[in-house]
Amino acid sequence: MRMPNVACYPWPEEESQISVRSKFRIVAPERDATRVNERIRVREVRVIGADGEQLGVMAPEDALVVAREGGLDLVEVAANSRPPVCRIMDYGKYKYEQKKKNASKKSHSATLKEVKLRPGTDQHDLNFKLNNARKFLMEGDKVKVTVMFRGREMVHTYRGREQLNEVLKQLGSLAKMESSPRMEGRFMSMILVADREAVAEAKRLAEQVAEATSKAAEETVTAKAAAKENLSESQGEKPAEVSPAASD
Repeated sequence: MRMPNVACYPWPEEESQISVRSKFRIVAPERDATRVNERIRVREVRVIGADGEQLGVMAPEDALVVAREGGLDLVEVAANSRPPVCRIMDYGKYKYEQKKKNASKKSHSATLKEVKLRPGTDQHDLNFKLNNARKFLMEGDKVKVTVMFRGREMVHTYRGREQLNEVLKQLGSLAKMESSPRMEGRFMSMILVADREAVAEAKRLAEQVAEATSKAAEETVTAKAAAKENLSESQGEKPAEVSPAASD
């Protein structure tokens, strides 16, 4: 009788180890792509000091010496510029503040904010109220829009409903109605919540505008500094005037 080849069958211990390993997935830690200090390997960089002053163009080694003298770091902030722009700062403190800021955004709990109107609120005041409502919705809060009636205004409650409809119309896709308008004594109110997709899109556009503005400002500063350096070099290379006596 031929014996089976047991070597091709996994032992129970090996089989259990294989099944246990398959339950876990190794995730690579997130890597910081910002070039700092010795990781900046270019021929020259344009340096901005800790207080925002322009220190000019220099070798990264010289800029790092300046940063180390103040106990700070040399951080590349505009890699696509020619030469790249670096800023002297406390990079560890900067990362901590950014992490704390992002954590506070994630931990924000929704609250109910209120915006009060009158049946005769003019467009100027209404725009001010709408700006507040947009701000609350962008922060993830609910907004209670209330129209207050006084005296004989109770006879024309339809004006309050028209006012609420106008608010909802002007907020556009940013707001959705959670509670339709209803009367409570002399107050007509509705509750609005933010549309998550619309808020995310609005935040994305705002970040793009802010990034473009910051980049334009950085390029303007860089261009002014370069123009100033070119002007200084051209003035330094101007030939000295020869006096008539010397020419004779």
